[in-house]
Amino acid sequence: MTQGAGQGPEMRTPTVRDFRVPAYVHDAGPYAQPPGPHPQPAGPYDRSADPYDQTADPYTGPPEPYVQPGPYAGQPPHSEGVVPAEEPAGYTPTERDLPVINRGDTLQVQVSVDPEAGQVVQTDEGPGPLYVVGDVHGYIDELVAALREKGLIDAEGRWVAGTSRLWFLGDFTDRGPDGIGVIDLVMRLSAEAAAVGGYCKALMGNHELLLLGARRFGDTPVNSGAGTATFQAAWLLNGGQKTDMERLQDHHLQWMARLDAMELADGHLLVHSDTTAYLDYGDSIEAVNDTIRETLTRNDADECWDLFRKFTKRFAFRDDGGAQAVRSLLETYGGSRIVHGHSPIPYLRGDMGSEDGGDPSAALIEEPHVYADKLAIAMDGGVTMAGKLLVQQLPLDS
Repeated sequence: MTQGAGQGPEMRTPTVRDFRVPAYVHDAGPYAQPPGPHPQPAGPYDRSADPYDQTADPYTGPPEPYVQPGPYAGQPPHSEGVVPAEEPAGYTPTERDLPVINRGDTLQVQVSVDPEAGQVVQTDEGPGPLYVVGDVHGYIDELVAALREKGLIDAEGRWVAGTSRLWFLGDFTDRGPDGIGVIDLVMRLSAEAAAVGGYCKALMGNHELLLLGARRFGDTPVNSGAGTATFQAAWLLNGGQKTDMERLQDHHLQWMARLDAMELADGHLLVHSDTTAYLDYGDSIEAVNDTIRETLTRNDADECWDLFRKFTKRFAFRDDGGAQAVRSLLETYGGSRIVHGHSPIPYLRGDMGSEDGGDPSAALIEEPHVYADKLAIAMDGGVTMAGKLLVQQLPLDS
């Protein structure tokens, strides 16, 4: 697999939050890559050295204008409640499947980082400790703070973890302010870690598939199974950021297209989505990764849409039958536990059932969620909902 920034201010970057549609949703697309140089978001971190969801309604283009009273104007209607584990026939990700949490356009959270507190303990022999990172969604300041807290990078954002092993579980872009900056950081850390005997690698998330599709196919209609849809419309509806599209370059596209979908590390089956759809693509890790990579290589819009649609499904490991769904994956691909991102922990736990009925404090996740008879570990702390971006050393004690 080919694997290839930034200390920001201590206050959360103001941005449009919580799965809502950007204000430029009615702009024409797809967005062409303008000639460089491409401006970077403001902040004290110097990136100049870097080398480098969704129910079954038919959808044919950008959503109709919708005005919601109060400070949340610009959001389209959304479904109340959480999408069930089993999607209806014809499920297609053309409408958001997670309700918006009305907590304001921004929430400032003080990030306190002690660079001495998270020193990585290096072993004399064998590989270093294993870490996993949940969904980032463009929140680069939160990512840098979390990596520093664990002692994986220094104050300048450089790899200082020696032979440690770091896996990102996918979803680098969309919804947050600097998805391309996140990709650049991960690509650079990959090179720096490899140079000292460690590694930093990444898995394919559904938002990587979405961004690839939006760039490749734009407004080309695809057969969604429930009417006509387009990658461009789905990307906008699910938090696509115009600045990311403008700064997206060929090496970013190539890197995303070559990411693996799953991997086994120290007995942990690492995937992005909490779905059994991986079983549709092969009976071994190598087969799944090869099949998905070949699908993207064929560049068929309908085939790529079906891939995106399947890996946008969620909650397969929750509720009745969830543990058995996890076992089916572990029995096929190996491992004793599955580790995933994709579904924010507040929704997995049932803390945020609707926009009006949820407890805002429930989104403040501090640690991974272990469930499904302790066979599954969820890593999406809900950074898009002002939650915590989780970086966790494995194995867990529990």
